[in-house]
Amino acid sequence: MGRVVMHNVVSLDCFIADENDGIGPLHEWYFSGDTLIAAGGDQTYDHSGVGNDFKVSRASAEYVRPMWAAIGATVMGRNLFDLVNGWEGQPPAGDHVVVVSHRPKPDGWHPEASYHFVDNVTAAIDKAQELAGERTISVNAGEVGSQILAAGLVDEVAMDVVPVVFGSGKRYFGSIDGQQLLEDPHVVIQGDRVLHLRFKVRR
Repeated sequence: MGRVVMHNVVSLDCFIADENDGIGPLHEWYFSGDTLIAAGGDQTYDHSGVGNDFKVSRASAEYVRPMWAAIGATVMGRNLFDLVNGWEGQPPAGDHVVVVSHRPKPDGWHPEASYHFVDNVTAAIDKAQELAGERTISVNAGEVGSQILAAGLVDEVAMDVVPVVFGSGKRYFGSIDGQQLLEDPHVVIQGDRVLHLRFKVRR
């Protein structure tokens, strides 16, 4: 089975959005570089919803390209799904999305897209593993991500740390209760206005 990686862009004080789900400058580094993120060949990632290609620094591109190319399925919460309207059925990376929600997929919403709705995090990871096979499962941080981490189902924590302090908002680790030990970072890459970090979860 593929690795389960909890991932998000995050402020220095570990927020992924403000209280109103605003992301402020957190994603500016995705569009301020000179290197296009490509999946290989001529396929490029352009699912921002605002008509912009993802262009990052060369250092970030060398990290993000293989990371995104390895993703087979993404697990997200219903709040994020509603905020971005499921990226209109085209996730930035991977072929499949699993949404943790007590509400079903909206009627008539992009029937061609491989989006699957389940009502708990264990079922979400099971479904994502079925869909992704040996490829990586990307779990969005926040409340759903923290539940998956607390359940012992996350293999790695990946953070794209942006030099901004939010002060309050939606936490990367949600409302997780208790300590979770991680190993020393095995990836530390400095991009422009972002620091890429990855930690394996200690078993």
